[in-house]
Amino acid sequence: MTLEQLRIFVGVAEREHMTAAARALNVTQAGASAAIAALEERHAIKLFHRVGRGIALTEAGRLFLVEARGVLARADAAETVLEELGGLKRGTLRVVASQTIAAYWLPPILAMFRGRHPALGIELAIGNTEQAAARVHDGGADLGIVEGEVDDPALAHWPIGEDRLLLVGAEPFGEARIDAAWLRQARWVQREPGSGTRSTRDGHLLALGVDPATLDVALVMPSNESVRTAVEAGAGIAVLSALVVAPAIKAGALHAVPFGFDARPFFGLRHKERYRTKAADALLDVIGLQHPKVATSKPDV
Repeated sequence: MTLEQLRIFVGVAEREHMTAAARALNVTQAGASAAIAALEERHAIKLFHRVGRGIALTEAGRLFLVEARGVLARADAAETVLEELGGLKRGTLRVVASQTIAAYWLPPILAMFRGRHPALGIELAIGNTEQAAARVHDGGADLGIVEGEVDDPALAHWPIGEDRLLLVGAEPFGEARIDAAWLRQARWVQREPGSGTRSTRDGHLLALGVDPATLDVALVMPSNESVRTAVEAGAGIAVLSALVVAPAIKAGALHAVPFGFDARPFFGLRHKERYRTKAADALLDVIGLQHPKVATSKPDV
């Protein structure tokens, strides 16, 4: 079993499509098929169901995928250690961030980081808070930055930045009294489960005595931008980051109302037991320069 075989297996498993995986991995389709066949034949087990022209993971394949990802993550970590023995002269910083952070808060920070460390590559993955935490946990990222709190004892979790949420709609709120009764009667557009924005909103609603499960929800959308554009089109009201809605408010496409939200912290995530990369520490230093009022201390793990 080789690392290349594992890399091809993970690529095929994640896409459940041999041709697409081969293209993404820059190998031939025949080479990808041969790598999968070699694994199956060597261990006398089927990793994929072949149904017509499609493929799907078997139960054995799903179990093996977890281990294969872990092996590849450890191999990447070992390579990072060797690269960093010579200082920050080469290597790749792997960051995962939730959508608001990746699209609005993080880009100027990454630009400054790249200016200070031009020899380092940057891989930025995007997911909601739960997905980002899972990626850091599994070793797929050196550092995570998310909107919601994470309950995972394997991960260090500390404030790294902040944002503010706003209640927005396509029409002015006028003299409306935004209380529990008004919120229950409103029609909502909201993010998917696992979103940090949604979990923060739900916590605030519960504090006001409003059960989020009873809301009149018109649409559940997978991104901040899709929620914003749906609200602009009149589908309902929503709670979104001030970073996301500021241009639309300025243009008059959205209107906001004070809703009692405190500043919402962004949290850094890193695995407590994995190697602390110098590149990740360097990025935290840059964040500290741009956001000195927020705690950006590197956790002692």
